[in-house]
Amino acid sequence: MHLSETRRGRLWVWHSQGQARAAGRPIALLMLGVGGALLLSVLLAITVGAVSLPVGTVWHMLLSRTPFLGDVLGLPVTWTPAQEAVVLQIRLPRILLAAVVGGSLAVAGATYQGMFRNPLADPYLIGVAAGAGLGAVIGFALPLPQAWYGLGVVQWLAFAGATITVVVVSLLARVGNTTPLTTLLLAGVALGSFCTAITSFVIYLQQDKLHVIYFWLLGGLSLGSWQQLGTVLPYVLLSLAVVLVNARLLNVLQLDEEQAAQLGLNVERLKFVLVAAATMGTAAAVSVSGLIGFVGLIVPHAVRMLWGHDYRLVLPLSWLAGAIFLLWSDTAARTVLAPTELPVGIVTALCGAPFFLYLLRQRKRLVF
Repeated sequence: MHLSETRRGRLWVWHSQGQARAAGRPIALLMLGVGGALLLSVLLAITVGAVSLPVGTVWHMLLSRTPFLGDVLGLPVTWTPAQEAVVLQIRLPRILLAAVVGGSLAVAGATYQGMFRNPLADPYLIGVAAGAGLGAVIGFALPLPQAWYGLGVVQWLAFAGATITVVVVSLLARVGNTTPLTTLLLAGVALGSFCTAITSFVIYLQQDKLHVIYFWLLGGLSLGSWQQLGTVLPYVLLSLAVVLVNARLLNVLQLDEEQAAQLGLNVERLKFVLVAAATMGTAAAVSVSGLIGFVGLIVPHAVRMLWGHDYRLVLPLSWLAGAIFLLWSDTAARTVLAPTELPVGIVTALCGAPFFLYLLRQRKRLVF
């Protein structure tokens, strides 16, 4: 490593930091705008369904049920108990869960893409999906009392399967005191294929539960509840916080590992932290939603195309955009063929694949 290369690396980091400080106000307005779009999407999605509700009614209902604010405003009750049950017990928790899952998958995808410096990386890259799928299928196959399923045994086994798989992949990829990204990727592919083979074998033996297993594997939020939201939210928020704290270091990592190390970055520690945080968020999301594709692939790519490559901006915007994307995908899944409900994974693939091909056609190359 020549000294001039190190200096160029420092200049690049300082320049990006200076640009971010200079653009502080537009960035704040951008965040507020996208955050406002998310809140508006939540409000509008609540009104859509088998029972249509006026936007004003939903808005007043939410305000009146907000702690402290409802007492201050003293809004009159103009809705029925049935409408309130539909909004507060069925639609709102499901919509918020869709937003949390979509945001988590998008941030994990952006993190992996930055760490691997590869725009084709997604949250399932190193075996998370295969491990979660195996854990969930084992949960369906075990002869457990029906009450256990109500306690979320499938979700916990999916979370455990995803976490254990990534831990094993990390251990297999370890070479001395380092974990080469290429080795990590290859280990993830190999172990993921092994888990998929076991999953297929278990499914073959469980013909009577084939429908419910495939519905979970295709992804869905039909069982979304306040309990599930409360279960995954701490893991998702912790994952997001860790990734955002390390956003600046992820920018430095784009130089390449050798240059980043010359700038004083502990590359191995950073890779471990990023993999752990992204895996935690993905495992939590997958445990309640099943396997939902394309969110973590196309959303970060679209964010970089629209707003640049600074990960201090890419990561939070990916969370907001991913939340909006999956929220509306789930809304389409529960309304397009109502009363029949589509797996949301089908909707994200139908929307995501053409969009991704369009980006390839427009740019002739991936934006990274």
